[in-house]
Amino acid sequence: MALTDEAIEKIRSLIQSGELPPGARLPPEPRLAAQMGLSRSGVREAVKVLESARVLDVRRGDGTYVTSLAPRLLLEGLGVAVELLRDDTLLEVIEVRRLLEPMATGLAAVRMREEDLDALGKILEDMRAARDDAELLIRYDTAFHRTVVAATGNETLTSLLEGLSSRTIRARVWRGLIEGNASHLTLAEHEAIYNALCARDQLLAQSTALLHVNTSEVWLRTVLAHSSEPDNG
Repeated sequence: MALTDEAIEKIRSLIQSGELPPGARLPPEPRLAAQMGLSRSGVREAVKVLESARVLDVRRGDGTYVTSLAPRLLLEGLGVAVELLRDDTLLEVIEVRRLLEPMATGLAAVRMREEDLDALGKILEDMRAARDDAELLIRYDTAFHRTVVAATGNETLTSLLEGLSSRTIRARVWRGLIEGNASHLTLAEHEAIYNALCARDQLLAQSTALLHVNTSEVWLRTVLAHSSEPDNG
C-alpha cells in the first residue's frame, strides 16, 4: 500500500506540474515504473486508483490518458458518497446546501439566459401537473435546481451541488410533503424562486432559495424523526 501511495503521489505530481496535462498519454507501464523508480505492480495499482477517481482514463489496447480533469468528473464520486450517508449525517448535507444553494441562485439571477428561464418555466409547469406524484416531482425538482445552478456558469459549484443534492434526500422530503398534504407550499417556493430569477433580483433570489432549503430541512427532520420512532404495530 505504501508503494501504491507513493506511485499515486508521483503521478499526481507529474499532472500538477504540467508534465502530464489533460489529455496526455502516460508512458507505457514499464517505462513509467522505471522513471519513478517504483515497481510495476505499484504503478499498476496506482493507475487503478486514479482511474476510479476519474483522473486517468484507461483505454484497453490504446493506453492510459489523463482525463479532462473537469470538476464534473473529479467530483463525480461525491453523489455516491452522499447516498451512503446515515440519517443524522444527511442533515449536515442540508446544512452545506443551505450555505451554497442560495448564493448560487442569487448568482444565477444575474447570469441566466432567457432560454434558461423559458426552460425553467416549463419545468415549473410540469411540477404543478405532477403535484401528487412523488417520483415525477423528484425528477422535475432535480431538473429545476440543476437548471438554476448550471446557469451560474460555475462548473465546480454545479458539480458540488449536484453531488450534495442526493436523490435519497429529495425522495424523503417529497414523500413527506405529499403525505402531509403540503406539496403546494414547496411548489409555491419554486414559483417564488422562478419569479425572482425572472426579475433578475439577486437578493430576492437568494432569500427565496434560502427559504426553500429551510423548508426541505424541516420536512427531512420530520421524516427522519418518524422513521426513528419504534413500530408499535
